[in-house]
Amino acid sequence: MSENAMGSTMVEEQFSLGERALALARDFAAHKKKAGGMPTAWLEKTMWSLGLEVHQQQFSHTLPFPDESRERYLVRGTNVYGILRAPRAASTEALVLSTGCAPGPHNNQAVGLLLALASYFRGQIYWAKDIIFLVNEHDLLGMEAWLEAYHDVNITAVRSSGPLGRAGAIQAAISLELSSDVVTSFDVAVEGLNGQLPNLDLLNLFNAFCQKNGLLCTIQGKLQRSDWDSLPAYARSLQTLLLMVLAQASGRPRGEHGLFLRYRIEAVTLRGINSFRQYKYDMSTVGKTLEGMFRKLNNLLERLHQSYFFYLLPSLSRFVSIGVYMPAFGFLILVLILRALDLWMKLNKTDPGGSDQLSDSDHGPSTTEAPRLLALVPPVLVCHAAGLALYYLPVLGQSVATQHFPVSEAEAVVLTLIAIYVAGMALPHSTHRVLGGPGSVAAARGWMVLKLLALLYLAAQLTALALLNFSLGFLLAVTMVPAAAATAPTGPRVLLALVLVLATPAVTLLLGIFLERELVEAPAAPGEGWQRFLGALGQGLLLHHLHGAFLCPLLALGTYPCWLLLWNVLFWD
Repeated sequence: MSENAMGSTMVEEQFSLGERALALARDFAAHKKKAGGMPTAWLEKTMWSLGLEVHQQQFSHTLPFPDESRERYLVRGTNVYGILRAPRAASTEALVLSTGCAPGPHNNQAVGLLLALASYFRGQIYWAKDIIFLVNEHDLLGMEAWLEAYHDVNITAVRSSGPLGRAGAIQAAISLELSSDVVTSFDVAVEGLNGQLPNLDLLNLFNAFCQKNGLLCTIQGKLQRSDWDSLPAYARSLQTLLLMVLAQASGRPRGEHGLFLRYRIEAVTLRGINSFRQYKYDMSTVGKTLEGMFRKLNNLLERLHQSYFFYLLPSLSRFVSIGVYMPAFGFLILVLILRALDLWMKLNKTDPGGSDQLSDSDHGPSTTEAPRLLALVPPVLVCHAAGLALYYLPVLGQSVATQHFPVSEAEAVVLTLIAIYVAGMALPHSTHRVLGGPGSVAAARGWMVLKLLALLYLAAQLTALALLNFSLGFLLAVTMVPAAAATAPTGPRVLLALVLVLATPAVTLLLGIFLERELVEAPAAPGEGWQRFLGALGQGLLLHHLHGAFLCPLLALGTYPCWLLLWNVLFWD
């Protein structure tokens, strides 16, 4: 633990309202069933009775296209939250405990425990920070609406009611998911929007209190083995590490905590698991763990900043820091730089007399004519025009597609996306011939200049991406760098074309889906994997339009055009 204020778990947790938490959960479930959704009136009444300052927020959001869970364009909902004002300080800082109101029996116990903790916290006098107890509707949509209104910003065009009741600046947040009366373990989710991660001290705090109270804790659903120095333990750690890389690379938050990270608020999601394990833990034990975490966060004198923000986790007790994994990525980028330098030297090769002469007989006749860069404009423009079409047309053209084909809006968007992606491979093959005829220097040497441009373009993209989302940058580098370095129109074209197709981001996504199912020990059949692939495409578009995830525009406007440039190099005559 790097933060001095949280360096010890020596607090005496006294939470004993486990039975009351279950009673509140049953009442919440009954009122939710009666109301057919969020029981707003009951929640407000209950929070008022606990002595909280209660507020509600109504919001609405228009979807770019209906997804499978919300078969409508307009989503309306209500968030209810109560503020426990700190008795020992002004309202300058705050902590958040949140949970979602989900359909069916999901998360009823989380709401009951949240209200029981509010009741217990209300009777304590040591709080130096306000505590916000939030129950939001529609998962990420409700959380996004609340965070934007709380910070008085409008990033995603969500519409909400007037000004909210505010506490202090939020220092940390914990999102709770709990759907059973007892738990066998707690799984912690750390990946946020665009692969952001919380400060490692918050994760260490959770792990420390789980160990103190005897709770089993997992990450990525994997429990650390006790024989950590054995071969099976290393295999388990590798599985956990790969699952985190895939989850972070997706850019999708693995819980409602993921949206807090955008506002520089350290947050995690805790999921209660009730499995076949023998040892069961009741609500009192879970409540004591959360009480201990909030009491230590209450001691913070400043924002969490001492520990790491960039890391990979093979288990909850060990991590890989940025200083260890970044050199591996650097060596991959070095391949692109060295290959580009080799092409640059070939293009600038001169004879002893000093005349600009290209003497490599394998690639064309010697001549004093410089490569006409104008011949490279058409393929570059066409490749980026294909990227623009891939980004804009699927959503804009959904109404046309549904009028002419028997598909839903979501299916039309995904199928249009795939059609444009595949069609783009046929566009740039002969565009260079518009300005460069057969036998000219542009035709003979132009591919080298184009590949030099593509390699530098790819290296710049991957380097910038690795600083924002290392896992995504690393996966793209592992797949694209070997294919980019080997691509040339002079080699075995069929083999190189196959390698380049396998290196495309779409194939990387499909293979990642199958790998993820293998790692969670639930292998997917080809049909199921394809359906998950189509669902991932639709969810990726929604995540960008609703929450501002950058994966969709990055792949469509950056990586895909760069890949098309390499495809054009391969088929250059």
